[in-house]
Amino acid sequence: MISIVLALLLAPWTVRAASCTSEPEMGSLDRDALSAIVTKVANAVIAQDDSTLQSVLLPQEASAWDGIRGAVDNAGPLLKGGQFVLRNLYLLDASDQTSPQNTQFFCSNPAGSMTITINMNALPPGRYAVALADAKGAPMAGQMGVILAWDNAATAWKLAGLTIRPGALDGHDSVWYWVRGRELAKADPWSAWYSYEAARFLSLPIDFLISPNLEKLHHEQSLIQPSPKSAFPLSLPDGSRTWKIEDVAFDPSLGQPDLAVVYESTGVTDPAALRTEATAVLSAFLKVQPGIRANFHGLWAYADKDGKRTAVIELPMAQIP
Repeated sequence: MISIVLALLLAPWTVRAASCTSEPEMGSLDRDALSAIVTKVANAVIAQDDSTLQSVLLPQEASAWDGIRGAVDNAGPLLKGGQFVLRNLYLLDASDQTSPQNTQFFCSNPAGSMTITINMNALPPGRYAVALADAKGAPMAGQMGVILAWDNAATAWKLAGLTIRPGALDGHDSVWYWVRGRELAKADPWSAWYSYEAARFLSLPIDFLISPNLEKLHHEQSLIQPSPKSAFPLSLPDGSRTWKIEDVAFDPSLGQPDLAVVYESTGVTDPAALRTEATAVLSAFLKVQPGIRANFHGLWAYADKDGKRTAVIELPMAQIP
């Protein structure tokens, strides 16, 4: 599993501001306590130490333990061979709130020259922390986002959420895909667009943090014309048939830089016939967008019929006619 998300109370829009303290500005007591629990969680994840993770889990998350354990176990390949390194640490204070609210935190560096924004949805009053960590030396450059909540009953920081994803795909990191997107922007807008999507995915282990770099990446991507997102639904002639593509999205679910192609199925249900249909759709798509073949590992086919979406097959590019 590439990304693991527990109950994190997250959303892209906010209505109330609260305070954020970055690591350099924290008092030693807060910094030491947070560093200790983050180190404990990260090392337990890397070591697949379920008992330690369960012991520090926020009580409100107890019912989700089986899913948490399975997700962490599946993330082993991302972290294998790595050593924990803390990247960033932010202390979030929403204790003045009187009820759960959409909350926005602005976190600036000591000089005030850079500000990142953290958004949380329906956040109960309290104190929280967000840590970004890396499994340094892991082949897939695994990275973690650790969300902590202060447990008043235990007078201790507890694990409230966790995301784990690779920091590299096919041996390339976020910066490589960003540069690749710039290079392809004019010659191959589709490959460029999804290279930017790959860069965004690999840049951070969490999706609720907005940094100046991500804003710059998004701006550059928005300048790509024609934008693939304006093309859907896309009709693909294929002999006597015409396939309808509803969406194409970046899909790293197998640990490879794949794209997911969602198409309108004819309604076939036989597994062999469905695979034949899906392969024909993927082939027709690559004939229209041949640059995709050279810039990504493979394609997923998702059949959509009467509102039901089914994952049919993933094929490396070499296996798509």
